[in-house]
Formats: sequence, structure tokens, C-alpha cells
Amino acid sequence: MAVTKDEGDIIQRSMGVFGKWHFWVCIVIFLVKFPVAWHQLNIVIVAPTTNFDCSNETIDKCSSDCPSHVFDRRIFTETIITQWDLVCEDAYLTNIAQTMTMLGILVGNVLFGFWSDRAGRRMPMVIAVIIQVVTGTASAFVPWFWFYCVLRFVVAVATGGTMITSFVLVMELVGTKWRTTVATLYQIPFNLGHLLLAVFGYWIRDWRYFQLAISIPSVVLISYYWILPESPRWLLAVGKTEKAIKILEKAAYHNKLPTAGIEEDVKSYAEKKRNEPKAGGNIVDLFRTSNMRIKTLAICFNWAVTGLCFFGVSQYIGLLQVGDMFVNIAISAAIQVPGTLISIVALEKLGRKKTLILSNLLGGIPMLLIPAFPVNHFATPYMAVVGMLGLSIVFPTVYIYSGELFPTVVRNVGVGTSSMCARIGSIIAPYISTLNLYTAAWVSPVIFGILPILSAVVSFWLPETLNCKLPDTIEEAESLTREKKVPVQKETETETSK
Repeated sequence: MAVTKDEGDIIQRSMGVFGKWHFWVCIVIFLVKFPVAWHQLNIVIVAPTTNFDCSNETIDKCSSDCPSHVFDRRIFTETIITQWDLVCEDAYLTNIAQTMTMLGILVGNVLFGFWSDRAGRRMPMVIAVIIQVVTGTASAFVPWFWFYCVLRFVVAVATGGTMITSFVLVMELVGTKWRTTVATLYQIPFNLGHLLLAVFGYWIRDWRYFQLAISIPSVVLISYYWILPESPRWLLAVGKTEKAIKILEKAAYHNKLPTAGIEEDVKSYAEKKRNEPKAGGNIVDLFRTSNMRIKTLAICFNWAVTGLCFFGVSQYIGLLQVGDMFVNIAISAAIQVPGTLISIVALEKLGRKKTLILSNLLGGIPMLLIPAFPVNHFATPYMAVVGMLGLSIVFPTVYIYSGELFPTVVRNVGVGTSSMCARIGSIIAPYISTLNLYTAAWVSPVIFGILPILSAVVSFWLPETLNCKLPDTIEEAESLTREKKVPVQKETETETSK
């Protein structure tokens, strides 16, 4: 594997842009995305569409006079719906369960993002994994629904923690040249984790055993404590120079690069940084001027719609009463892998703006076509899967786009605010995906179709950032307009983090 150096960044200058050491560290970190998918999307297995009747056939199944319900257990022997009788007036509680998950992800992103800036990336990730294992396993044994919801929330907080810390660590280790590619490939283990949900669900038909199956494997990830490095970029930022030097020397050794001058270079760099004035910004700067306000609102809207539609359509496909549910889930997951790979090529060939617009259209138009077919038509899941293809391209695009739009002084707060909008969208998602259970069948797909098309329209107000120098100040960020691009970047890009 070729290893190159970047002369403008002390981290990359010391250990290279991407080598064998980077490759294996990234592979190990990527494993955390499997349980992220399992815990975020498991609602399609633990709370599938369930047919039921009243135990007394002469009474309406949702009547208050019905003594108990009889469930169709031909597909699943036990789900949270059959376990706690979540039907009729209590049917909304399944959405509450998923809302707790998405709310937990949001809280976890914020809490662990804050903590990782102060305690480093590695230890918060390990703690998050431990919490995920313990509470995920415990939730398989709870006797009460509301206790189950509380544990879902805690599992999701930990899952949000693994998401934010793993992404930041990868971005801080990988060199500029490979950052776009690795940030995109980072999504593939999530896609594969989604695919494995169908496999687990097919072989394990009791939700409690299924919950154990998606929770226990994370025990392996506790080994992160011993095998993962701390971010040398963070170590330098907080003044832990000696520890940073040790990691950089080890990485350089495995990448077959010289280690002799690393200590001197890093100490010289650290001394220089200590004498430089610190520039800062806050969330107000995202909205202070009309230029920044338009870009912030446009990218935040894209994030919110992507979060709502990606998770909403995933659940919608799992709830369809046409075709085999396991096949539907598997296809909707499998299509995301080529979608993620397509985004790598599209982002470089078409640019960020065109890729975002076209993928949003690809995500929305097929969903709008679903009402043209009769209810439960065989074409419905296939149209939804095409929509998932588009949404799987949108997700990595908005990740990278938002990191390039915001200037260095507010990049973390900008990307963090954008990502929070995605979590808000994902909280709403289960209510939209289940609307067809209470209203006309066309309502859910029409909403999932219109919103991405609106995102495509809003994206016309964004500038193109392909090959542009990353802005460091608010003034440089404002020079990025629809008509004007700042010069092509030749120097090291400033790092971005989720």
C-alpha cells in the first residue's frame, strides 16, 4: 500500500497520509458500525406488522369488551407487540420505542462529543461500547414495556457515543487525500449491519433472543481499550506531546517511514502552536449574515430530511405486507452498498452540489410513484428500494458537504448542529412510516417522496465546494457562493469531524 506524506500537516508529515497502519486501524474502528445499525434499525424485527383478532370472535378486536387478543405467530413467535399487547389504542407505543432510540442517539452524539473533546477519543468509545453491551443485553430480559424503553434509550445514548467518537478518530488519523474516500467507506459497515438484521431476524424469531444476538457481539469491541490508539491530533491539541510522539513513531514504523526526526518536529510544532493566538466562533456565527444563514439552513434542512427519510423508508419497507419481509429488508440494505460506492465517484466527478441534488431526486421520485400502483402491489417494495439507493448516496454526501461549507472556527459546531437536525428527523421518522396503518396507504410514501425533492430544490442555494480550499474564517466561508469558488486547494485541508 502506497504511503505519501503531506508537508503542511505535522501529523501526516510524521506518519504518512495513508499506509498499512492506517488501513488496519480503520478496519478495527469500522467494526463498531455493525452494532450501530443493529440498535438503530432493529424496530423492523422486534415490532413488525402483526395481524391479530379478539379471543372472542363475536367481539370487535379493538373493543374495550375484548378480553384478550390472539396474534398471528406464523412468522415471529414473540415480538414486543405480542409481548405487551401493543395494538389498538396502544399501537402508538411501538413508535415511542423507536423514538426513544433516535432521541438517545441525539443525546449520545452531544454528550460523547462534548466528553471526547475533553477526555480523548479512545476512552469514551470504550465506555460507550461497555454501556451498549450491558444495557443491550439487559433489555432482552425486562418484564415491563416502559423499562424496555428506558433501556433502549440508554443503549442508543451509548450507540450515539460510538458513532461520534469513531468517526472523529478516523477523520483525525487519515490524511487529507484519503479523507473523503474513508469517510464514505465508513458507511459501508452500517449498510452490512442493516443487511445482517434480515439474517438474524430470519433465523431468530423471538425478539428476546434476537436482542441478545445483536448485543453480545459488541463484547469483542471492549478490546478497543488495548488495541486502539488515541488520536495524536487530540493529544497535541491538549499538550500531551510525549504520548503523541509515541503513537506517531509507531505508525511511521509500521508504514515504513523514517522515525528519526519525529520527536524534534513535533516538539517544535507544539511550541509554535502555544504561541499562536486562538481563533474561535460559536453557533451564532452560523446565522450572523444572510450568506451563512442561507447555507446553514439549506444544509440543516438536507440533514433533517435525510435522517427522516432514510430511517423512515427503512422502517416502511419492513412494515410492507407485500413480498417476504426478510427479503425486502435485505434488498433495501444491500442496495445501500453500491449507493455508498457510487457516492465516492459522484462526489469527485459531479461535485458535491450536483450529487446532492440528483441523489435527493433519486430518493424522492420513486416514493412518489408508489401511490400510482394498487395497495400492496408487488412493485411497491422495489420502488422503495430505489428510493433507498438515492438516500444512501445522500447520507455520505451531506457528511462531507457540511464539513466543507463551515469554516474552521465553527466547523465542529456547524457539523454538530447539522447532524443534530438528522437526529430530529429520525425521531419523527417512525410516525411517518406507520401513517399508512391509520390513514390512506399513499400518505407515507408521498411524504417520503416530497421531502427529498424539496431538499434538492433547497440545495440550489448551496455553493460547490469540490477542490475548494477549506475556509478557515467566516469571511472565507462567505466567499463560497453559487457563482464564485475560492482557489483550488493545494495545501493541507483542515480536519473535519462529525
